[in-house]
Parts: sequence; C-alpha cells; structure tokens
Amino acid sequence: MVDPGSTLAGRSMWAWGQLLAQVGGHGWIWGPNGGGRWHTGVAVGVTAIAGLALAATILISAQRGGLKSPWSGRKKKNPLTKQEWQSFFTPEGKLADGGTRFLKKARSNGVDMEIRAEVWPFLLGVYDLQSSEDDRNDVRKTNREDYLLLRKKCLEASVFKIKEEVSEGSQIENEPNQVTAEGEEPVTSEDIATTTSSLSSEITNLDPVTSELPIDSNASGNNNSNQEMLVESKEDKSDLTHADSSDSESSIDQAPKGVESQVDNTAEKEKAARSRKTDEDFATWQRIIRLDALRANAEWVPFSPTQAAVSEETAVKMADTVGLQDYDHLEPYRIYHASRLVPILEAYAMYDPEIGYCQGMSDLLAPIITVIEEDYEAFWCFVGFMKKARHNFRLDEVGIRRQLNLVAKIIKCKDQHLFRHLEKLQAEDCFFVYRMVVVMFRRELTFEQTVSLWEVMWADQAARRAGLGGSAWGPIKLDAPPTDDLLLYAIAASVLQKRKVILESYSSMDEIIRECNSMTGRLDVWKLLDDAHDLVVTLHDRIE
Repeated sequence: MVDPGSTLAGRSMWAWGQLLAQVGGHGWIWGPNGGGRWHTGVAVGVTAIAGLALAATILISAQRGGLKSPWSGRKKKNPLTKQEWQSFFTPEGKLADGGTRFLKKARSNGVDMEIRAEVWPFLLGVYDLQSSEDDRNDVRKTNREDYLLLRKKCLEASVFKIKEEVSEGSQIENEPNQVTAEGEEPVTSEDIATTTSSLSSEITNLDPVTSELPIDSNASGNNNSNQEMLVESKEDKSDLTHADSSDSESSIDQAPKGVESQVDNTAEKEKAARSRKTDEDFATWQRIIRLDALRANAEWVPFSPTQAAVSEETAVKMADTVGLQDYDHLEPYRIYHASRLVPILEAYAMYDPEIGYCQGMSDLLAPIITVIEEDYEAFWCFVGFMKKARHNFRLDEVGIRRQLNLVAKIIKCKDQHLFRHLEKLQAEDCFFVYRMVVVMFRRELTFEQTVSLWEVMWADQAARRAGLGGSAWGPIKLDAPPTDDLLLYAIAASVLQKRKVILESYSSMDEIIRECNSMTGRLDVWKLLDDAHDLVVTLHDRIE
C-alpha cells in the first residue's frame, strides 16, 4: 500500500486534514483521481477556511552568496518613469525598438506606480509590443464588448439557476415527505424579479447599448455559442480542452450508419449532462467568490487613493448589484473592492470553465484591480496573468507538480549537499513551497513587494513571447536571459538563502515548517530577484 504522505496529493490532503480536524471537519476531499468536484456545501465550507489551509505551507528565506548582478544589494531604485515610458514610443504610438529597452528596464527596476495601469497591459499580453495606438484602441473596443458578453452570460446563468430552484421548491411543496435544508429560505418568483432587476442594472452601468439586449432567463449560461466563440478567439484552445476530445469526435465520425442515431442521442445526453454539471459548478463558484471577496484585506488602500475614498452610497450600490450580502461590518472601500472582485472572477469562471474559480485566484486579481480601475481592462489583464497561472489551479495538480519538480531540480543542480539533506528529511519534493507556487509569493510579500516581483516576472514572460532571447540583452554574463519560470528560480533562491540553518539545525520536516512559518513578511524582494537572476545565468541551460 502506498503511503498517502509520500505523494503530493497525500501531503496536500494531510495539510487540509489537519485544519479540518481543528475546526470540526470530517473526512477527505479528493480531486478527479479520487472522485469528482466537491459537493457545493462541502466546497463552500472548506473554502471558508481555505485561507487557513494555505498557512500549512511555508516560505524559506535568508541569505546566500552568489554572482553580482545589476539587481545586487539594493532596494528598488529608478523604476521606469512616465517620461522614460513616453520616450519609447514613435509618433504612431509604437514602441520604437519593439519593446526591448522597455522590457530591459522593467526587468531590472520595475515600473513606477504612476504608469502601471498603462504598462501592465503590455507586460500581460493584452497589447502586442508591435501595436500602434490605433491598434490598441481597436483592442480596447473589442475587449470591452467581449467582457460585456461574458458578464451577460454570467447574469443569465444566475437567473437560470434561481428559476431552477423555484421549480424545485414548487415540487417540494407538492411532496410533503421532502423538506428544505435547515436554515434555507425557499426561492420565490420575487427573487427572480429582484435578481433580474439588479443584473439588468449592472449591464446598464457597463454599457447602455448592451443593456438593450434582454437577459435570457430560460437559457443556461454555459450553453451558448457566443461564449465558445469568445474563448476560442482569446485563448489557445489546446490549454482549455481535454486531450481526448479529438479521439471521441473521430470515433463518432467512424460509427456505422446503423448506430448513428444512437450515437447522436448519447452525445446529446452527455452534452446535456455536462451542461448541468457546469451550471452546478458555476453556482458553487459564485458562492465561493463572494466569500473570498468579503475576506479580502485592505493592504491595497495606500496604492489606490481614488478607490479608497469611495462613498458608502456607491459601495453599497455596487454590492447590491453583484449580489454581495453580510457586508455591514466592512468599510465602504472594502465593500467596493469586494464588489469589483466578484464580477471579474465570475467572468473568468465563465471564460475558462475547465478551471472555473478556485480559492487563491482572488489574491492574484486584487493587485490588478487596485492598479487598473476599468473592470474590463482588469479582466483581460487577469486573463493574461492566468494563461500561465491557471495551471496552479488544476484539480489534478499536474501544473503544481511540474513546478515543484523544477524547484527541486534547481536546488539539486545548485547545491547537491543541501538537496541530499532535504532527501534525508523526506522533503526533496519541495512541498514546503507549495503556497508560494500557487499564489506566487502573494502571502509572503507585502503588496508593493508582490507587485514588484510580478512586474519583473511578467517582463521576462513578455520578452519570451516576443522572441527576445539572450542576444537581445547583450553579451555580458550579468544579463540573465528571460525565462517563463523566474518565479520558480526566486522560490529556489529563497530556499538556498536559508541553506545554512537548514543544514545545521533541522532534522525533520516539522522543524522546517515551524521555522519557516515565522519568516513570512521578512523577505527582501530585490535581493530575492538578484539571487533568482544569478540562478538563471548559471543554470538555465541545464534546467530549461
């Protein structure tokens, strides 16, 4: 029998199990290999303590020697300024050198807070580095329309779900042996009218033209070709579809004529079942999104004075529009922040139903909506971010496993002595950096530190997308080539910084966990980036 603690899934569930036991939870919750998606009630309950669950994993950091580099031994200095940013553009609004100088500056010094809203769409692939101002105006127009369509589908799904609950409630009234769950209020036709009214209000606020289109409360929000076309045009379908879909299609094409009708009927039933399952998932995601939105902290406030100064009237109106409840204990700016998180996260769940919504995504979105005040622009920046980050939220944990393996490989290549010690502690899978991988240092760093690290990481990824290899950064060794995995090099660097104490003081995984839990919030992000780039310089040929 395989020891559950010897696998990544086993260790993940051990962490969850410890926390569930502390709050009175029971049993295990497994992904696809051990069952389907979580039951709605279980998912909501577990998500309510998910913030605590992530605390079961830890950060390791301190100091280490290494090569000197442009990032060495300093705090953030001379970020990309507005004047520099504007100087990079031609009269037509194009980046004069295809973005090379811009990306070099962003990689080494970050971006001034004043221009982040302008710069981030370039870093996240919303705008092409070769685009003109006219091109970007067209992109903005299209992106706004596409976001509104996604929101409309979310609203239709909400009304559809309420109507289903009303229908089920009517059946229960006619069946005296069935009762509603304790504490649940029956859904009525008045709920439909209220919801439709508030949803129509949201659409009107978003776009007067779109508001003229009626909300179809009879159609499931996930059975419309508009959404499929939208996803196809915006995302690489190879990332969003199951690998065996082509096989199933070809098998239908080759079916004997005598069974064509039976195959068609079966396919329709399977499609309907998948649609119902997706509708159930979306309803679950909506509930979890609202729970997470209300729990969002206020660390962002100093970085967005305009949003922080929102009036109570405006905040409450937005909260009612997106269906937030139980927010009376929150300040207006936190209500407003939560009310912005909800529609964007719902739209993403509709956009990428394979991933949907998972706890932790709100942590990734919060800095984006702090910097970018238009919801549709923030949404597409989030989509750009999630093109890579989405793999952190797969139920099969394939993406997480790949990243943990890469962190382990970096440590092994750089410091075999340390890696052998981790093996003795049964920590060679680097599970102790699980949280850092999932939410990309968001829990370990301050708001400003997080944004600084992400900007450098995004600049590396943008350089890779643009095909700017090592030659674009000059021949000297100090210029690390761009990589898609800078975050993982940074995580490995944080472990290597702590090598001495790990080697000399720790003889068990529990000791590492206790020590590293106390390190949260004590990182120097620019030292971390310095060490990460050192690792890229010395190891990228062996790692990637």
